[in-house]
Amino acid sequence: MAYKMKNNLSGLDRIVSEESTPDTPIFLKKLEEGVVAEANKDGSIYVDPDTPAKLVKTAISHEKVHIDQMRRGDLDYDDKNVYWKGKLYKRSTMNEGAKSLPWEKEAYKKQ
Repeated sequence: MAYKMKNNLSGLDRIVSEESTPDTPIFLKKLEEGVVAEANKDGSIYVDPDTPAKLVKTAISHEKVHIDQMRRGDLDYDDKNVYWKGKLYKRSTMNEGAKSLPWEKEAYKKQ
């Protein structure tokens, strides 16, 4: 699996494995209840440390699709909204992570 190494810059535990790269570093971070992993605008991925080992690779694969979507300009977000190919989706009225959302459809298909 992976082992942890302290990253002095962020205070997060970095996962050092074949999935973590300089362009897409992967960190362990306590996330909101029910959230396994999340992709960030800076290209990094957070994985909740309580994620069962058998789900970690799948979660990372899923979040890497979102990183790719952001890099190609299809996906963006802020605190209140998610933007997919120019269309605004209000976070307050959607179920984030729902398989029916267009950016999630692609991620679930490719994970």
